[in-house]
Amino acid sequence: MTNHWSDIKNADLVMIIGGNAAEAHPCGFKWVTEAKAHNNARLIVVDPRFTRSASVADLYAPIRTGTDIAFLGGLINYLLENDKIQHEYVRNYTDLPFIVKAEYGFADGLFNGYDAEKRAYPDKTSWFYETGEDGYAQVDPTLSHPRCVYQLLRQHYSRYTAEMVASICGTPQDRLLKVWETVAETSAPGKVMTILYALGWTQHSVGSQMIRCGAMVQLLLGNIGMPGGGMN
Repeated sequence: MTNHWSDIKNADLVMIIGGNAAEAHPCGFKWVTEAKAHNNARLIVVDPRFTRSASVADLYAPIRTGTDIAFLGGLINYLLENDKIQHEYVRNYTDLPFIVKAEYGFADGLFNGYDAEKRAYPDKTSWFYETGEDGYAQVDPTLSHPRCVYQLLRQHYSRYTAEMVASICGTPQDRLLKVWETVAETSAPGKVMTILYALGWTQHSVGSQMIRCGAMVQLLLGNIGMPGGGMN
């Protein structure tokens, strides 16, 4: 957890995905109810089942088991394409302005340097930033350089359209967009969301990637390191 259980009371929005906190962590879920009661927080639950958490949610979105990365990928695309990111935060506290080496590439579902025989990436030296003579990474504060992380991120996630994500996740498209729109509101300074997950993410073979995608969402929104924010 990046934050403490009791810090959840400071959230403006709570999204439970990959867990069922009301049933699995009832003492911790107390702080979600505190946020709703005293901070006018809203609760989103994304889950294949209509759980006890979902029964008290302001917005519930069904999802096919194991499709969380597609759901989060669509959310990242929505935030980038609708400019719902916290620019001052990402410029100063993330690597979005950093310029990536020209050799780096992604095509047909694979990054450059893939060894088909070994089914691995033995050489990842090109997966790094351009550095100047001083040894420091080169950055573009305007985020306009075609190889800065921001532009590469936009390009990578552009395929995660609402139509494609709805077909993969089985979530009704209108519900999908409503969740993304609600989450995007926390990109505004002074608005904070926390994401709560549990074994519904960690027990997947790609659980680490699910959690990393959630962290990317929170960084784009400026919700990491904030009271009531984080990945918990």
